[in-house]
Amino acid sequence: MKKQTSYLTLSAITASLITAVMLASYFPFLTYAVPAVAGTLVIIPLVESGKGYAFATYIVSAVLVILFAEPEAKLMYVCFFGFYPIIKAIFEKPKSRVLEYLLKLVVFNGAVTLVYAFFAELFMIEVEGLGDFGKYSTLILYVLGNFAFILYDICLSRLCTFYMLRLHEKVKKILKF
Repeated sequence: MKKQTSYLTLSAITASLITAVMLASYFPFLTYAVPAVAGTLVIIPLVESGKGYAFATYIVSAVLVILFAEPEAKLMYVCFFGFYPIIKAIFEKPKSRVLEYLLKLVVFNGAVTLVYAFFAELFMIEVEGLGDFGKYSTLILYVLGNFAFILYDICLSRLCTFYMLRLHEKVKKILKF
């Protein structure tokens, strides 16, 4: 019972920390960076408590983020960055790196398309109305976004390694697991 209480406490602390980080999304130049950083914090309950508590952390933090964060940043967190570390842990189980990255790219592009479609509908933006610029800019943004996503995935992997090597034992000792 004590272990479950510690896991729940860790999840609650992480969710509140994510919410605090997401408040920085009101600075215009941090709209995309803040959800990415906030999403990395889901690693803590994922490593310490497992996927169930990490998912609970994501759900609680998503509700809080929806209430308090900047609109575009909250969509990026809720639709992708918040649950991506959990998905990453699941997708890295298969032996095939090609399948792993294919699945990750499908999830990323689906999330980006969902957010883009939401804002296009909300602000009544039509790609056709932008002429040639609209056709090519969407393709260019997807290519650059996929490149940025692959870099984010690599950084997230290295951050997980850093956490396991340097912080895991300290967190375990503090929470008395």
